[in-house]
Amino acid sequence: MSEAVIRTATTSPALLASLDPLLREWLPRQRWFAGKGRPVTGFSLVAATELLPVDGRLGLYHLLVRAHQPMTSGDCYQLLIGVREALPPHLAPALIGHMEEGPLAGRTAYEALYDPRPAEVLLEALRTQARIGGLRFERDPGQEIRTGLVPRMVTAEQSNSSVVYGDTFILKLLRRIVPGVNPDLELPLALAREGCPRVPAPTAWLHADLDEDSSVLGVLQPFVQGAADGWELALRELAKGEDFAAEARALGRATAEVHTALARALPSMTLGAAQLQLLVDGMIERLEAAVQAVPSLRPYAPGLYSAFTALADLAAEGRTWTAQRVHGDLHLGQCLRSPAGQWSLIDFEGEPSKPLPERRLPQPPTRDVAGMLRSFDYAALSADPPMPGWADACRAAYCSGYAEIAGADPRTDPVLLRAYETDKAIYEVVYEARHRPDWLPVPMAAIERYATSDLI
Repeated sequence: MSEAVIRTATTSPALLASLDPLLREWLPRQRWFAGKGRPVTGFSLVAATELLPVDGRLGLYHLLVRAHQPMTSGDCYQLLIGVREALPPHLAPALIGHMEEGPLAGRTAYEALYDPRPAEVLLEALRTQARIGGLRFERDPGQEIRTGLVPRMVTAEQSNSSVVYGDTFILKLLRRIVPGVNPDLELPLALAREGCPRVPAPTAWLHADLDEDSSVLGVLQPFVQGAADGWELALRELAKGEDFAAEARALGRATAEVHTALARALPSMTLGAAQLQLLVDGMIERLEAAVQAVPSLRPYAPGLYSAFTALADLAAEGRTWTAQRVHGDLHLGQCLRSPAGQWSLIDFEGEPSKPLPERRLPQPPTRDVAGMLRSFDYAALSADPPMPGWADACRAAYCSGYAEIAGADPRTDPVLLRAYETDKAIYEVVYEARHRPDWLPVPMAAIERYATSDLI
């Protein structure tokens, strides 16, 4: 593809008039749409760039669109919109709708990532470090991006969207866009500088320059061919009745290697009484909000509250903790095991629902450990029949493996670990109540345990 093909024309707001009625129906159905349960009252265009001219067989638009909803300022979403006169049958799942007004009246809009040609455009722009309107494509000069890699969209449910290129690279496109330094690029770059092999080093990335702010839109990384997703691997072993302790131990070692490298690469800080009180206050606020959202939590609230006040009491007695940059949303689904048996950690975006500055705050590494321990619990309780003993063995092995690298076992700080596991379980209850009510018994079983035990 020649450089002339990737040309830019900033589109007029009239484009949004063509898409508005279609997006109101299509956008809320997407897995990555954050405003579920509230109607979309309108859209405003943040930025729009034409990547392929619509006067040809295929048009391609890159849009940043703010979706307005009641009681919110509106989230900004990244959309790749393909435009054709009609969709071929293989693109039927990508359909957004048929436009009836505006400059694209009579044409069909669809999710362009399903289509190999638009995906090729993105990779070529990254390879050539193109600048297209407000879009800036950059790459690591030490890594080569070959041409001719065949793209395919990853159709599994994700909170963003991914395209695999020829089993060589995977491009993760962020959907909910916020300005500022995104940890999904920041932390893997820092780990690459440290030579940490547990995280694929970014090959290229995409920014948008909006006014004085820059937003990360996507990251291209090496694709771990034949890798097994940690969650799927755990479920397969559970279904066979196989022990997972050896994998859990190896995963604990990998987690500690990443934490150790992050501590070298980026500043750490000491959390004293004042900082710990802020952390505890946040946990208590989330508990209070969760009790309002999910009334079945109410009987357990006093016991859950004690998990947080016990941590504040330790801080008041003079106990301190080290905080550093961490993964921020670690669970089995964020881990890959290569065919050679090596574990990698991926997706350093943190919890997308939280503000970006909060996701970039230093945290005790125990937060990541707690997330993984909750993930073992999820896997064990999703088995038929549930196998809580499987989770106990994984927890012990994971913490032991972690200690082999970090020099300290997370279980030796039980008050901090209990607080973080409790906080995570509360988050899970709210999420399941809103999105997957059938799964609600899984975190509720943990809630009962955390609320009635002094230590976990």
